[in-house]
Amino acid sequence: MSVTNDNCEMPRAKGEPGGLHIGVIGGGQLGQMLGLAGVAMGHRFTFLDPAYEPPAAAIGRHIQAEFDDAEALEQLAVECDIVTLEFENVPLASAAAVAERNCLMPGPQALAVAQDRLEEKQFFEGLGLGVAPWVQVDSVRDIVQGVAHLEGASILKTRRFGYDGKGQVRLADPAHAAHEGGPGNPGEAASAWEALGGAPAVLEKMIDFEREVSIVAARSRTGEIRFYPLATNEHRAGILWQTVIADDEPLQREAQAAARLVLEKLDYVGVLAIEFFVRDGHLLVNEMAPRVHNSGHWSVGGARSSQFENHIRAILGWPLGDTAPAGAAAMLNLVGRMPDPEAVLAVPGTSLHDYGKTPRPRRKLGHVTVTGPDHITLESRLDRLRALITPPEAG
Repeated sequence: MSVTNDNCEMPRAKGEPGGLHIGVIGGGQLGQMLGLAGVAMGHRFTFLDPAYEPPAAAIGRHIQAEFDDAEALEQLAVECDIVTLEFENVPLASAAAVAERNCLMPGPQALAVAQDRLEEKQFFEGLGLGVAPWVQVDSVRDIVQGVAHLEGASILKTRRFGYDGKGQVRLADPAHAAHEGGPGNPGEAASAWEALGGAPAVLEKMIDFEREVSIVAARSRTGEIRFYPLATNEHRAGILWQTVIADDEPLQREAQAAARLVLEKLDYVGVLAIEFFVRDGHLLVNEMAPRVHNSGHWSVGGARSSQFENHIRAILGWPLGDTAPAGAAAMLNLVGRMPDPEAVLAVPGTSLHDYGKTPRPRRKLGHVTVTGPDHITLESRLDRLRALITPPEAG
């Protein structure tokens, strides 16, 4: 089934022959890696990003402008053959403006769902997918009542713009807190509300889960879908620290079924990631990201076709590449400081990716991908790497 919109004909080069000119909203490390994959296939890139020298600027032309700059958005839409994005918090008005002048993939509909946790949870539930119990929060009173309703420890999350542990406040289980000043107390609720700036939020019940996993999937504008292996993720201080591809056929099938529902309901084109909690041997959806994803970085060197290559293939309507792993594979994020590159590369099966960013606490500076012929060898190599790499710190 074709998923091409009326204003999204198959792209043809407007300028130089032999490749397409791809516009990307965002110029961070994800844009950088999209560009590296696309340049290898003969394409050219223009990135729109407000930073002075974002990582992707080394790969193609850089339009330095805010994401709501109408003139810059017009320039990107007019000069490029097709436009995509590398992060989900693009203003919806900006996405719509680009989509009116050019083909934007993924489109504004996916952004609208992913940018708002309330919309996202309602979307998942509408598809019959399980999520952790939650309540909508628009006031301090909603927090007090929500804590009582959820009956346990909970986490307050802003509806918009939360990532890497930001925009969240944890509330302890009222049954284990002091009667005075506990989470159900208006004073504690007011403090949590104030910590999030009084922004609309959702309150989620904190559940006991076995592990966190994610699936990365690609859907082409022709309707072809491919799935990468399910990955097990470990976070430190709210930031992804380690991803190891899993070998769990029942959960793989369940994750693929959920991803297929999301992809087809949204008429989605490109790479999309969905994060889950594993509980009692089944999956609960946590959230989705309508873009290439940190937990899929292992695919660069660890899969036969990376998530970045498949995103480019998908938006152009080209056949998708093989997502099978080339053995056991994992990824470690480099956060806050870079390790000694020689020591890292001395570990067999590793590849080092430096985004070219200025170091600062909690900033993702790069990642290391490591592969092995089997999981025992992989774990041995991971042990050596973890001794060299500082995990994310709270802050």
